[in-house]
Amino acid sequence: MRWWIPYAALFVTAFIVALATTPLARRIAISLGAVDKPSKRRINKTTIPRMGGIAVFLALIAAVCVQYYGTTSLGWPVVLIPGRFSTVNYYMLALAFLTIFLTGAIDDVCNLRPLAKLAGQVLAAVIAVSGGLTVGAIVNPFAPGEIVLGWAAYPITVLYLVAYVNIINLIDGLDGLSSGVTFISCCTLFFLANLSGRLDAAALAISVAGATLGFLPYNFNPASIFIGDCGSLLLGFSLGAISLLNVTRMAGLTTIIIPLVISFVPIVDTLSAIIRRRRAHVSVGHADKGHIHHRLIQEGYNQKQAVLLIYAWTALLCAGAVFMTQVELSIRIVTFCVLIGASFAFATHLHLFEPVLLHHYNPKSGEDELVGPDDPAFAVEQERREEYAEVRREIRELEREDRREGR
Repeated sequence: MRWWIPYAALFVTAFIVALATTPLARRIAISLGAVDKPSKRRINKTTIPRMGGIAVFLALIAAVCVQYYGTTSLGWPVVLIPGRFSTVNYYMLALAFLTIFLTGAIDDVCNLRPLAKLAGQVLAAVIAVSGGLTVGAIVNPFAPGEIVLGWAAYPITVLYLVAYVNIINLIDGLDGLSSGVTFISCCTLFFLANLSGRLDAAALAISVAGATLGFLPYNFNPASIFIGDCGSLLLGFSLGAISLLNVTRMAGLTTIIIPLVISFVPIVDTLSAIIRRRRAHVSVGHADKGHIHHRLIQEGYNQKQAVLLIYAWTALLCAGAVFMTQVELSIRIVTFCVLIGASFAFATHLHLFEPVLLHHYNPKSGEDELVGPDDPAFAVEQERREEYAEVRREIRELEREDRREGR
């Protein structure tokens, strides 16, 4: 049997099931009232249901069933079955996937509080880690041997998974964006997992790729359904789990960095959101219109153009990640620096790190308010901040002159 047949079967199964069940997910979302209505912060102009993740989840279940049947009845390689071939308990991993999906689904319907939502994410990560999905040691890049993480491997892995969940959740702001970025990333992770002989990571990656591609016809602009939190949390958790399956137990520095390069678009989007909100003295969890997709729309791109540009950015990073695995260390380091540097330069060009929410004292109400670029008060506050920064610069210059004269 040719090596690619099981993977093709998984991909086609996930694709067909996602394609067939997305209309069902749409009807479920409407019946539960899980819809996104137009608002100042949202891009959509009409009310759209938001539980497309149901179709993706069903597609993954179908792919697992096909893999199990192929392994037990058709002589396929042993994948996703606990035993002597892997240290990961896949039943626990499946429970973790169910937990993260249910967390997102409940949030789609009931709008969970941030702490309750975070608790669900942490629980899913803890379950996965309890099932053996951890990195026990890292190859020491500076000396022979390895760095054993010991008990620290558990909180580090939980933090890693929760971070992955949220970077995909935060980038989910345009039609087809999170599902398309995940598809491109999973195709790359599948290729790398296949090269390294990690059959479990390859099987999961190709299944998620098939599921997201099957969902995209309904989700690409103009979308008839959004993937929702049940989908975006699931996709982020999937990417994190796949990257960990690639390096379980022993990880080289390169194998840790590669998944970060592949997912660097949502990573830089999340990092810039934290920085600009801290600069504006607002809560890190406070939503704003400063994400990559918002900035591209403000630059004059329409939804399709903005999404395709982010696809291209992701694909370029993925191609660079694959290239890094095929070259010697010095070229690998240069490639990494070029990719990350170019990404930060593009992020700076889009003003991702600049605040889009500012505090403003309203003399009529006597209250401190948060204003955005659409509010005339925003320009006033920006001018005040610039004047204040200029005064600070002048004071620092005077202090430097005083110190020089004192010497």
